[in-house]
Amino acid sequence: MTRPEDRLKTLRERARQRLAFLYGEERADDITGQLLGLVQRYQSAIHHHTRATGWDETDTLLITYGDAIRHRDEPGLLQLERFLEHFYPDRITNIHLLPFFPYSSDDGFSVIDFKQVRETVGHWDHIDALARRFGLMFDLVLNHCSRENLWFIDFIQNQEPGCNFFIELDPKTDLSRVTRPRSSPLLAPINTHRGTRHVWATFSEDQIDLNYANPDVLLAMMDIFLFYLSKGARLVRLDAVAFLWKQLGTSCIHLPETHEIVKLMRDIVDAVAPWVILVTETNVPHAENLSYFGDGDEAGMVYQFALPPLVLYTLNRGNADLLTNWAMSLAPPPEGGTYLNFTASHDGIGLRALEGMLPNYEVQSLLDCMHQFGGYVSMKANPDGRDTPYEINISYFDALRGTRTGSDQWQIERFLCSQTLMMSLQGIPAFYLQSLIAAPNDLAGVERTGRLRSINRKVWPWRELNPVMTDPRHPSHIVSTELNRRIELRQSLSAFHPDARQRVEDMGSALFVVRREGTNERVYAVFNVTTVAQTLSLDRLLAGRCDGEFRDVIGEETYRGDEDLVLQAYQGVWLVVT
Repeated sequence: MTRPEDRLKTLRERARQRLAFLYGEERADDITGQLLGLVQRYQSAIHHHTRATGWDETDTLLITYGDAIRHRDEPGLLQLERFLEHFYPDRITNIHLLPFFPYSSDDGFSVIDFKQVRETVGHWDHIDALARRFGLMFDLVLNHCSRENLWFIDFIQNQEPGCNFFIELDPKTDLSRVTRPRSSPLLAPINTHRGTRHVWATFSEDQIDLNYANPDVLLAMMDIFLFYLSKGARLVRLDAVAFLWKQLGTSCIHLPETHEIVKLMRDIVDAVAPWVILVTETNVPHAENLSYFGDGDEAGMVYQFALPPLVLYTLNRGNADLLTNWAMSLAPPPEGGTYLNFTASHDGIGLRALEGMLPNYEVQSLLDCMHQFGGYVSMKANPDGRDTPYEINISYFDALRGTRTGSDQWQIERFLCSQTLMMSLQGIPAFYLQSLIAAPNDLAGVERTGRLRSINRKVWPWRELNPVMTDPRHPSHIVSTELNRRIELRQSLSAFHPDARQRVEDMGSALFVVRREGTNERVYAVFNVTTVAQTLSLDRLLAGRCDGEFRDVIGEETYRGDEDLVLQAYQGVWLVVT
């Protein structure tokens, strides 16, 4: 390990190069000095409570709002700890706390104050206590802020510093090439002391994009970034980072300047908090998503955005061909990087990752099926003026209520198959809170808020949650009990280390098969993705290397190498050599 002073020297050199690229040689020295001043101000306060570096097969991540579970007027984080102690003791090692700051809309992603904890979540002391038990992932909402943020109030009043923090354009400007994740207008009209002004708003008129062409914006956000490191973040999620830098006449997504800012943040982490993992959130086609690994000098972890729609499509169709072909072509992450595997999150099931994989009629057929299961579809605007589907809004449990032929009796088995399959792939498995409790669609939430994403963002009173989690007949109890058991089993298998090798095998349309291989252990994960029993020759699976016996860790069955493996509807097995 290099000395702290050497790491700071390296940071200064790299930061100056990146800042010269962003803002020019003449300004680079001054901006570099200001950035290093921020780093030195926070350096002594930056610490970590969890293990220093790396990850292993025991790592899991929970995605949740800090106040998703409520009890009287107690802080939500206390209820979250109660939930984990009762139902998933020692199974969750990291928690992604979705934006826990005061906000004006979008359930936290329109941030009013980046450095405060909202009352329903708790206080910074609660965050600190949680960080002593779990690795915490903070959201750095760095693309935009709320129109109630003090910076934007400065803009309205034409005062420093915020008057220059946003992108103001003539509404007649040609913005047709800009990539849009929404169908709302890109420019939001704002009444200011100078009259009506139109500002860039990628996601909504309440989420105003910041102008990173102004170095003061970058420095202000790096101050917030370093503040989060000082508060014990083990992971930092860069929300909507792909849209960060704007340049007229381009798509304004994945621009070289955006990647340079991610690299700068990685330089800062490497210098003062090498245990921290940068996680990029980019709901875009798969190849674009992977670009945020860079050359091992950007994100340490990227979301596997193709996985949620691919697993859903596979189980809805009862055909693993698309998932198998995709997984077989998946490049291993760079050294020091890994994937964050998930099937559900606070957002909907993104569809952009399917672009180029599925014909439009297949996508539409899947959407029609999701409508039957109570879901909705959000749209995005395209340069040609048409709106196309962007994400499915539905709880993942209800998305697996049936297949393309309709609802059936296999919902629980199908859902457990989806989660176990996700746990088997190279990377770290992430579970959304609503999935851990097999939550159905919250249609009342959609009606109450008028927002489609509310269907999968239910706030649970403890008096309502505890009974369903403890009722042996309720799906929430059945699913949580079995998931708890399978997570424990996974944590005991070194072949599921995020860095362990992965090989996907094509064993026919009805099966998804992946082999994971660590230093001293091999696991064959085999899944029946259909409603009917499937038979697989172990001799074929093992390519003739069938000496000895194999134990299914999940089902606790033992097989000889010359036997056939019979999998019931949606059954998954983890076969290891005994």
